[in-house]
Amino acid sequence: MGEVFEKDIEDYDEDERDLSSLEDDDYDKSKKFNNSKFVFPSPLYKLKLEYSSEGVYATAPDDMELVPGDFVIIPTRYGKDFARVMGTSKSPIGIYPSDVVQIERKGNDKDFQKYKALEAKEENACKIFREKVALHNLDIKLIATHYLLEESKVIFFFSSENRVDFRELVKDLVSVFKMRIELRQIGVRDESRITGGLGVCGRPYCCHAVSDELKPVSIKLAKEQNLSLNSMKISGQCGRLLCCLAYEIDCYTEGRKKMPGEGAKFYYDGSNFRVTEVNPLKGMVKMLGDDGRILEIPATRFENVDGRWKIIAL
Repeated sequence: MGEVFEKDIEDYDEDERDLSSLEDDDYDKSKKFNNSKFVFPSPLYKLKLEYSSEGVYATAPDDMELVPGDFVIIPTRYGKDFARVMGTSKSPIGIYPSDVVQIERKGNDKDFQKYKALEAKEENACKIFREKVALHNLDIKLIATHYLLEESKVIFFFSSENRVDFRELVKDLVSVFKMRIELRQIGVRDESRITGGLGVCGRPYCCHAVSDELKPVSIKLAKEQNLSLNSMKISGQCGRLLCCLAYEIDCYTEGRKKMPGEGAKFYYDGSNFRVTEVNPLKGMVKMLGDDGRILEIPATRFENVDGRWKIIAL
């Protein structure tokens, strides 16, 4: 392992200790919708937009039967488009009722052939876009190009470190493609979700292969999971905090409910002990005794009675 992975955050200069740049800008503004009391329609289908790896929840007409792998036509934020049926969802998490769309119809062979033909055109569209960007001398990195299936419209997803005035570029592109043009500036997480790749764990990016919603991530989640605050260890290829910190936190939160917190004190085996570390994943509690002993005890041996924790005797 490289030397940079051997250093913890304490070894870094003062200027490098600020990890706020790894957090998502909208973390404090994000408001999770508590849908525990809302009854979602059934069956509720989970769909995927292939070009962006974005998940969509949808309902279908009563007379429509769908199985995983089917293609359907749905309304999206950009217009009507093709989506793949992934299966049904019984307990959707983190979505609003308004996020659920209505499937318009099932895709047929003609739709699929058109979809493949439009995919083939996207490569040439990318080439033209890059040529026009160079001509206008714009600081733009093209991420992906997508033609809508049901509308005469092409979308160019790009990233840039600065705000870009692309009005002249759009006019130029319209004169070439003779259809509606939409330019969408996206962030680093969206870029990773679209392009895909392998994370530090050796598996495909969570945002591309696992999660359907890009949830804001804060450094607090890393602290609650007892992770080293080394930016190289807790950030992904996109330069932001790892997505897995967000969806793994529930496991840690539930695990901590079944064990005493750090600092709790017990009298055990003839000495006073203080809890110094809890590991929700392993289900182990580490304690330091006044006599210098360090013990690791399974969480199953702790019991909460009337708000007070005690150790169950063997």
